[in-house]
Amino acid sequence: MARTGAIPILETDAPRAGAKAWFALAVLMLPVLLVSIDNTVLSFALPEISLALDPTGAEQLWIIDVYPLVLAGLLVTMGTLGDRFGRRRMLLIGATGFAAVSALAAFASTALLLIAARALLGFFGAMLMPSTMSLLRSIFTNRDQRRMAIAVWAAGFSAGAALGPIVGGFLLEHFWWGSVFLMSVPVLVPLLIFAPMLVPESRDPNPGRIDTPSILLSMLAMIPVVYAIKSIAVDGPTMMAALWAVGGVVMGVLFVRRQRRITDPMLDMELFRRGAFSGAILVNLLSVVALVGFLYYVSQHLQLVLGLSPMVAGLALVPGMVAMIIAGLAIVPISRRVSPHILIPVSLILSVLGYVIVAVSTQTSALVALIVAFVALGIGIGAAETVSNELILSTAPANKAGAASAVSETAYEVGAVLGTTVLGGIITAFYRSALVLPTELSPDAAAAARETLAGAYTVVHGLPQPLADQVWAAATGAFESGVMVTSFIGAGLVVLAGVVAAATLKERTPTS
Repeated sequence: MARTGAIPILETDAPRAGAKAWFALAVLMLPVLLVSIDNTVLSFALPEISLALDPTGAEQLWIIDVYPLVLAGLLVTMGTLGDRFGRRRMLLIGATGFAAVSALAAFASTALLLIAARALLGFFGAMLMPSTMSLLRSIFTNRDQRRMAIAVWAAGFSAGAALGPIVGGFLLEHFWWGSVFLMSVPVLVPLLIFAPMLVPESRDPNPGRIDTPSILLSMLAMIPVVYAIKSIAVDGPTMMAALWAVGGVVMGVLFVRRQRRITDPMLDMELFRRGAFSGAILVNLLSVVALVGFLYYVSQHLQLVLGLSPMVAGLALVPGMVAMIIAGLAIVPISRRVSPHILIPVSLILSVLGYVIVAVSTQTSALVALIVAFVALGIGIGAAETVSNELILSTAPANKAGAASAVSETAYEVGAVLGTTVLGGIITAFYRSALVLPTELSPDAAAAARETLAGAYTVVHGLPQPLADQVWAAATGAFESGVMVTSFIGAGLVVLAGVVAAATLKERTPTS
């Protein structure tokens, strides 16, 4: 084992996994692909959903964010329950529920019903993601193999994001918007068949008792804080948002105090004293905020501003997704020899460059510039997240792999919410302040157009041509007004992630 104070690792000569383990990894990629595809497809389906269900601006954000909101609130709970009752068992329950609810979401007739279905998807999705990553810890005990397995896991997440726009674009061009949710059924059926045969059950051999107050406190801490952030993004600072935020913080403090006092804590708070663990969590959080915020902007820009079809818009993102996958795999041999406190900041320089490219090319709206920007962003984030995820698993005790993975996934999902609400909210605020509509537009149409760019997209479809052109020109110009500021904020978040990595990940990763 490593010396005291260094990053704890498994023995470098631990038994190497055989072919069955790699087949098990392939099966575990199915839910990872699904969750990633689901997130990307929904962003691309938003214009079609806006036309079909006519959601308000707040409902549009809820359709996107209620899933990661519920997910974030339940991930630690589900990860801990997986440690106790069996990670494979939780995976199979989650897969069954996710497939069933996806079918319900596909046929939602109102925005509220779709939001409710997305909330249920978050409940079952919380069972999927911690299980997949924590099972890697038990399947691949050799650290070199585990590095590669985690790189494949991260690549699967990126591959799903790449496949989502293409498959989703095809479905949106040939079928109704609800077809994007039905993809989960053929993806999850093979998991339900092969997981019992290939994936070994894994659990904590000495689980503590289930602490119901801790479960409730974890949810009461996460959900109000994220809701407050969403509320501020939509309505600006309000007393109600402040009360939600304060309530969530208070519950969070009570949760931490309880974990320190009880004999069998739901989440071992000592993990956060390890610089490698807490630093890697922050790197994941900030990276995902930057990535999702970028995708929130670019998915609308490609379809609504540049006028690309969903299929073509999806293809425009493929180079960046491929770059993310390649970077995640290529960084594995380098990570054996270079300390993460150097490797991650250097990788993220390219992500900063991607945001800068977007900022300086805002007025030209060039498709090539957006593609190049996403390639640069993807390389940096793909490399950084592979390294940080491996550190998270390696620094946590094997019997707490589910809880540790859940914390990592919570950072992912909170980052997804923040990326949409904070960066997306900034763009929306600039859009509303800069939008100047023709005076002949009716009050109801003007109100709808001021909600979001997608709202204006819906409005212009019912206007005569000259007026429609004026409204759309004003809307796209207003939308672009917030992109430059938002891009520099995104670049700042990536810089902050690099600083966190340089400051907290100084322990040298042992070489093999």
